[in-house]
Amino acid sequence: MKRYFIARSLLLVFALLFFLACKGEPQKSVVPSITAEQVRQNIAAQKDFLILDVRTPEEFNGPLGHIPGAVQIPVQQLEDRIGELAQYKDKDILVYCRSGHRSVRGTKILLKAGYKATNMLGGMKAWNKLSKE
Repeated sequence: MKRYFIARSLLLVFALLFFLACKGEPQKSVVPSITAEQVRQNIAAQKDFLILDVRTPEEFNGPLGHIPGAVQIPVQQLEDRIGELAQYKDKDILVYCRSGHRSVRGTKILLKAGYKATNMLGGMKAWNKLSKE
């Protein structure tokens, strides 16, 4: 009976510790971000920054189009091709995709590698929506 009580108590303690460890899901790390409208304003003000599209070539040339002057490197290849951006190491880099999800990943990759990167919220969907307003 005593062993049963000890085993049950240990199980309860482990379950409680597991619950406490899982309770506070780690929050997604936040990356610097700006809106499509702010990007448009920066372009109009002729601010000096690189625009990086992290979608596939098919998307880049597809129906949503792309921001003029953008460099295209798919997010899946960004870590392997980051050397192509070495000349922009001291320049601000705006990262965008279709809706803003892959660009968060791309922004994190660039920040980790020491680049000054900012995510465009909403991606090309937000960019194209500006044209309709």
